[in-house]
Amino acid sequence: MNQQVIVAGGGIGGLACALALARAGVSSVVLEQAAAFGEVGAGLQLGPNAVRVLAEWGLMDAVQACAAFPEALRVRDAHRANQLGHLRLGAMALARHGQHYATLHRADLHSLLLGAVQRRPEVQLRLGVRLASFVDNGEGVQVALENGETLPGSALMGCDGLWSRVRAGLLGEQPVNATGQLAYRGMVRAVDLPAALRANVITAWLGPRLHVVHYPVKQGDWFNIVAVVHGSLPGGDDAQAWTHEAHAADLRQWLGPASAELMAMVDAVPDWTLWQLNDRPPLRGAQEQARGCVALLGDAAHPMRPYFAQGAAMAIEDAWTLGRVVQQAPAGGDWPAWLEHFAQTRWQRNARVQTLSRRNGTVFHAQGWLRWGRDAAMGLLGERLLENTWLYDGPPEPLPTP
Repeated sequence: MNQQVIVAGGGIGGLACALALARAGVSSVVLEQAAAFGEVGAGLQLGPNAVRVLAEWGLMDAVQACAAFPEALRVRDAHRANQLGHLRLGAMALARHGQHYATLHRADLHSLLLGAVQRRPEVQLRLGVRLASFVDNGEGVQVALENGETLPGSALMGCDGLWSRVRAGLLGEQPVNATGQLAYRGMVRAVDLPAALRANVITAWLGPRLHVVHYPVKQGDWFNIVAVVHGSLPGGDDAQAWTHEAHAADLRQWLGPASAELMAMVDAVPDWTLWQLNDRPPLRGAQEQARGCVALLGDAAHPMRPYFAQGAAMAIEDAWTLGRVVQQAPAGGDWPAWLEHFAQTRWQRNARVQTLSRRNGTVFHAQGWLRWGRDAAMGLLGERLLENTWLYDGPPEPLPTP
């Protein structure tokens, strides 16, 4: 196809988008504002739905080289340490869903996608450039960069995250939602942990108005730990500053009378960063993910709270779906129709995951009778309450062509 799509953003979503387009025979130029490609943050989880896409893209060897594959998810009480729920992963996830459940560092996922994109002649990568504005003329887009340059494109994909300029230009300025929650993130070497905490499992500790999750990354050599509490940044810090230095003493105060085992994990972390959690309301229709020759992907379209561990997965699914739509489309280069088809396929699934992520936050941080009911339900229903077949068997094929 003699076309070029402009991809705003060189993070996980932007690189996945460029790779999916390249596999469909479409050239793209990726605009990244940073002077070098990289990824901030710590670990992430990829369910079988996302791993399935990476395997189809020929990246499974790269995933195997950097990921861990936990044997189970264990849900425990943050104060009493007793087990509340259990979900078998590992071989059981492979048997149930035909693919692995993986945990890995964000930088490793970004690196393997970058390597795949760099091997594709269809993709041009540009660093140190940022989109300023764009115009959709119905037959393509004209993108203005901050350096004064103008780029023409057949379409524009906004993969530029929560504070997306493409989103603002497409849907108008809309303030993000401050959730009133903070995420402490850290990494610790497995050898620096007590032996009991090195198990190849994902552990979620639930307490009133808080939860902590930790799991192995980097083939089990490191553990990622995230603690989410209710509160606001001290001193009115800029919410867009992304990471903030934090202190273990502050986190201990938030956790209160946590179990000795949980506090041993917290105390082992040498450095913490502090993030303020923000999101946007769940998508309300396809028009919020694509209009004309412009579409949004990943956090630019549907930022979500971390309680479903699907933020990166939904961006990867978005990219895969876009590639499938283009591959299956009749010749002619009708980008408005293709992007409408893409958005009609994706928006309801993305909105469902956004909604469930919010609901899980309420459940995770429950107090009083809700907390009692949650614990009783996990004890009674077991794996049936934690299993999400509809999600992990995805991504769904694009809807039939209108």
